[in-house]
Amino acid sequence: MTITLITGGNKGLGYEAARRLIELGHTVYIGARDERRGRDAAQALGARFVHLDVSDDASVAAAAAEMERREGHVDVLINNAGVTDPMLSPEDVTGSAMQSVYDVNVFGIVRVTHAFLPMLRAASSPVIVNVSSGLGSFGVVTNPERFESSFATVIYGSSKAAVGMLTVQYAKALPDFRINVVDPGYTATDINGNSGHQTVTEGTDAILRLATIGPDGPTGTFSDRHGPLPW
Repeated sequence: MTITLITGGNKGLGYEAARRLIELGHTVYIGARDERRGRDAAQALGARFVHLDVSDDASVAAAAAEMERREGHVDVLINNAGVTDPMLSPEDVTGSAMQSVYDVNVFGIVRVTHAFLPMLRAASSPVIVNVSSGLGSFGVVTNPERFESSFATVIYGSSKAAVGMLTVQYAKALPDFRINVVDPGYTATDINGNSGHQTVTEGTDAILRLATIGPDGPTGTFSDRHGPLPW
C-alpha cells in the first residue's frame, strides 16, 4: 500500500492530484489547515484527512505524530501548499510581506520535510514532489517567448526560485530519495482567479508523473507536463 501525503490537498491541484492517485491505488492523506474543508474534501474523494498548517511548527509536528501513529511510514510527500502575493510594486515590497509568502511557500516545505523525514526513511522508495512554478525559473522568466516573462513577481517568483534550490540540495543530501520539483503550468485554480488556460487534470500531469516513479527514477530535476525546464 502506497501512503501519500498531499499538503494543501483540499482544492485545486492538490485535490485533483489526490483524486488521480487514489484511482491508481494510493492511500492518500489530504493535509489542510481548514479542518472542515479538509474533511469534506477527503470524504468526497475517499481520502483520509490530517489537520496540517504548513506555516505552523506545532501543527506540522502534530500531523507527523498522527500519521506515525496511524501508518508508521509515508511513501510519497507532495509539497503542494502555496500562496500567491498581491503583485506589489517594488516600492511596496517589504520584508514582512515577503516573510508571509515565504512562510508557506519555502519554510512550509522545510517544516513538512523535516517532520516527515523519519517516516519517509521508513519507506522502501521514498519520493518527494515539490510544486513550484515557471515564475520561479530563471530561464523561463528571462525568455521573451514565455508569457511568464511579462510578470514582475518579486515575492512569489523569488519564493518559487527558492523551492528549486531546496529541491536540488535535498536531492543531493538524500541520494536514496527521489526528490523533484514541478511546474504545473498556468492552470485554472483559485490562486489565479481560475484564469489559467489548463485544466486541473493537465496541471497535475507532472505531479502524477513524478509522484509515481520508482527507485530508478530521476532526482533533482525540474519539469512541467511537457518535459524538462531550465532552472
